[in-house]
Amino acid sequence: MTQTAAILAEASHFRAPTLVASSDSRFVRACLREPVDRTPVWFLRQAGRYMPEYMAVRRHHSLLDICRTPSIAAEVTITAAERLGVDAAIIFADLLLPFTPMGLDFEFVNGEGPVVHQPVRTREHIAALRTDRTDDLRYVAEAISTVSKHFASPRVDGDRLGIIGFCGAPFTLASYMIEGGSSRNYVETKKLMYGDRDAWRMLSDKLVTVLTAYAAQQVEAGADVIQVFDSWAGALSVEDYRDYVLPATTQLIQQIKTFGVPVIYFGVDTASLLPTMRETGADVLGLDWRVPLEEGWRLAGADVAVQGNLDPITLFAPQDVLRARVEGILAAAANRPGHIFNLGHGIVPGTPVDNVIAVAQWVRELSRRSGADRIGAPR
Repeated sequence: MTQTAAILAEASHFRAPTLVASSDSRFVRACLREPVDRTPVWFLRQAGRYMPEYMAVRRHHSLLDICRTPSIAAEVTITAAERLGVDAAIIFADLLLPFTPMGLDFEFVNGEGPVVHQPVRTREHIAALRTDRTDDLRYVAEAISTVSKHFASPRVDGDRLGIIGFCGAPFTLASYMIEGGSSRNYVETKKLMYGDRDAWRMLSDKLVTVLTAYAAQQVEAGADVIQVFDSWAGALSVEDYRDYVLPATTQLIQQIKTFGVPVIYFGVDTASLLPTMRETGADVLGLDWRVPLEEGWRLAGADVAVQGNLDPITLFAPQDVLRARVEGILAAAANRPGHIFNLGHGIVPGTPVDNVIAVAQWVRELSRRSGADRIGAPR
């Protein structure tokens, strides 16, 4: 039995191998394209530096301290979800956390973001990466367990808040490993990808193994949905995405789905990739703001739910402008089953909190279905 197969076998005791067709969470039902009474809403990076409560925590703890301390990560997650009045809470964590148990040290440097001090650029570097220490990541599962217990009871409207776990996609994490941090052109990543297909496959396989186990921990702890972030996939042509990225990403998403939860797959600047991204089998595709929602949904396909796609900088606009943009997205979605309102990327520092709260309120009010609409018209 391979290590990945062993992980799946071990995880199978806590989730059925097929997606559950109904849920007491409006958010989960929307992920599965089931009828809902209104459009669920949450925000990428909804716990972050724009929020005074979060900044109060940051005065005493670094980003990684928060991620690696379950009680604090849970507190930050819960506070944001309750303050904003959203339908889902995404656990406070960072994409790069799996690097440490794989034997790759990194840190966050002011003004630069994440920095990997010894980038992975040779076959020997890749061979040295470990896949047997994913238990070191269980602090994320502990935080999810706390959040899940906090939101276990339905709210006043009878809906239970959805709990979102997440991980990075193999390409995006590989690019951080190889570049040593963020990049504009991904030169080193593409050099390895093009120049040594076997090494690239070895790195992708190792990441899939680690990320599968990591996602399993999160689902076991109470995550209702797993979001897979492929933040930098938009740097790829369709041909390169299909040749070098689609196989490993599909494997990861299909393995997560065997845990019985829906999967959201999201990338930035990926409109050209959406028809290929749907081949991963993800239940929901995230849309960024560069593509109109109706066009993005057409590219994603009628049999896929979509999430998005307000430009996060629109949150700085006067409220009449902001409300009009919210109305436009909801009109484009037209109450079809399978739309989750969100941003096209994460909330940025300095965003007015009141505007974020207002968007959540407008979505709740404007998208509420009539009794007839709840049946769900054919797409």
